[in-house]
Amino acid sequence: MRDLQGVIRQRHSARVPFDPERPVSHEALAEILEAASWAPTAHNMQNYEVIVVEDPSILRRLGDLKSGLSLEFIRENYKQLSFSEEELKKKKTGIMASMFPPSWRDPALFSHLEEAAFAEGPSFMSQTLRHSPTVLVVTYDTRKRAPASEGDVLGFISLGCVLQTMWLVSESLGIGFQVMSAFSSPSVEPGVRKILGFPEHEKIAYAVRLGYPQKESEPELQKYLRVRRDISDFVHLNRYGENFPSIQEKS
Repeated sequence: MRDLQGVIRQRHSARVPFDPERPVSHEALAEILEAASWAPTAHNMQNYEVIVVEDPSILRRLGDLKSGLSLEFIRENYKQLSFSEEELKKKKTGIMASMFPPSWRDPALFSHLEEAAFAEGPSFMSQTLRHSPTVLVVTYDTRKRAPASEGDVLGFISLGCVLQTMWLVSESLGIGFQVMSAFSSPSVEPGVRKILGFPEHEKIAYAVRLGYPQKESEPELQKYLRVRRDISDFVHLNRYGENFPSIQEKS
């Protein structure tokens, strides 16, 4: 396993096709899932179940589910976009607009997207799962919550810890990893529930596609500019507004 700081810095969303002929071994899956079992959860409640899907016929059925477009996501996503590398470097947050279709980058076109939201043709689910040998569907029990946590905030933080732990181990193993939030959308989750058979009290937190990027897609992983704020931009020393000195300032 690579050094932890290196793995953390290299962790990324693999938004590329995976090689359907190169499955993720059960040995590798066991490492990822064993790490998930040791993720910190509030009161050690371990409020998650993981459904591993690798049967091609089931993956095809999941891909056939109509996901439509989330106009709320597109509108709110627009606010996070930068339209040049210079803008992104200056903002230090968000992502490049070039990662999304042109119709998602222009508010003037948003009104036309609703008409196409459930249009016939390959859906996002179908296009994505077509190149995914393994999908993990993570659910949580809605009957439980972390003690004294209104809205179960601590429970959802726990689910995030599970996600991050699996992600870092996948990165250390050279396995591509991408979160698919569409699985938990109201238009998709009932179909996923019917196909996978999990009970009504279990709700999808998120799904993850795993795989090895196709050789011709590997350069795609390197072309996205990734930015982060400096420590001194978000850390306050002793009182809010008192800057924490950066490493550069100390040297």
